[in-house]
This record gives sequence, structure tokens and C-alpha cells, in this order.
Amino acid sequence: MKTAFVTGGSRGIGLAIVKELGRVGYRVALLATREERHYPDATKALREAGVDYVWLSGDVGKPADRKRVVAEAVEALGEIHVLVNNAGVAPKVRSDLLAMSEESFDYVLNTNTASNMFITQAVALQMRKQEVRGSKRGTIINISSCSSEVSSVNRGEYCVSKAGISMLTKLYADRLAPEQIYVYEIRPGVIQTDMTSGVEEKYTRLIESGIFPIARWGTPEDVARAVRAFCSDDFCYTTGNYIDVDGGFHIRRL
Repeated sequence: MKTAFVTGGSRGIGLAIVKELGRVGYRVALLATREERHYPDATKALREAGVDYVWLSGDVGKPADRKRVVAEAVEALGEIHVLVNNAGVAPKVRSDLLAMSEESFDYVLNTNTASNMFITQAVALQMRKQEVRGSKRGTIINISSCSSEVSSVNRGEYCVSKAGISMLTKLYADRLAPEQIYVYEIRPGVIQTDMTSGVEEKYTRLIESGIFPIARWGTPEDVARAVRAFCSDDFCYTTGNYIDVDGGFHIRRL
């Protein structure tokens, strides 16, 4: 059976990814901050979708938790064929770049970027032990953001953290290609999730103004389908690549 480990899998984009991978036959270990009993809506959605899943809990910002949950994922799945690094946070308070605190910078970078670095390291070491299935030994997919390249001066720490994930994608793609482990990045744009709920009015106005060629909100399912595509054997002469799931926002226009 194909297996996947998805961080930040209890809601939004992560939950959609778990459901999509489950739909195409993966057994999924999903990581959330708290135990399953705290997420009844997610449990209901997963059971209704018929997903074969294992629920893990831990804080990706803590080194001990990172090491533990990877070990638990391996124990539960036997092998990890796909890793999706989706867990992430926004700043607790949006503030101008000139007022950003070191505490906020450390919090966002540790949760978003350090967790990606070291969870990937641990899972890659596991993947190296595994036999080749199809055309590869493993697939690693990082969920970053259009903010890896688009400036938002009132949440600079978030932009820096996502730019770091883009470089980690390249670094791990380079290092792991000889092992037949391929690494990709997905850069969502404006996706309708809890993280964007506080600025929904702002983004709705931007959509209506025509800033996005595809004039609608993105959905978690849009991102999940891109993840599923990278998990297939259809991209086995590519690694270190990214795809924008952003309604064409990346297009420069005159």
C-alpha cells in the first residue's frame, strides 16, 4: 500500500491533501497540534471520505516532537513514500517591518522553516532505506506560498519563512536526486482557509478588482490536486520544481 505523512493535516489545505491522497489509495499519517478528539469536524470529514488514516499529535516547532512524530509515522506506516510539509503559521500579530519583534520572527521561522528542514531530514533518512517503487524511492512536497516571492511588509517574517522553504526545496532536490527521492514545491496564492479568514474582505476586493487572472478564491482542493499530481510517477525527470496554485497571480502584466 502507498503511504504518506502530511503535517498540518487537521484543517484547511492539509486536510484537503489528506482526503485527496486517501481518495487515490494512500494510507495517511497526519500530524496535528493536538489529539484527534479536539477536531471532530476533521474526523467526520475523513471518515465520510473513507480515508485510511492514523492521527499523530505534536508541535513541529519543537525538536523533540519532530523526532518523535517521524518515528511514530514510520511505526504506523512501515514505510513513508510521500512526505507533505504543510504545517505552518502566520505571525500572531501583523506589524510593519520596522516594528517586527525578534520573538515573532523566531516563532514563524522555527515553525515554518526549521520544521521543514528537520522533518525532511528525518524522513529522507528513512526513505533512503526503502526499495524503489515505480520510478522513485520517495516524494517530498513542500507547501510554501506566493509570499516566497511577493513582498508583504506587514508580515515580513512569513515571507522570509516561505522563501526559506523554496531554498530548502532546491537543496533537498539536489541532495536526494541520486537516491531517487524527488522534491517539489507548491506555492498557493489566496486560498480560502482559516489563515485568510481575517483578511477575507481585503482579498475579495482584490479578486473583484481583477488582480488575479482567474477571478475567484482558491480552494484547499485546488492545492490538494496539485499535490496528488506530484505524487504520481508522471514527473520523474523533474525535481526541485515548483508550481503556482494562485489563479495566475504570478503573471506580470502591463
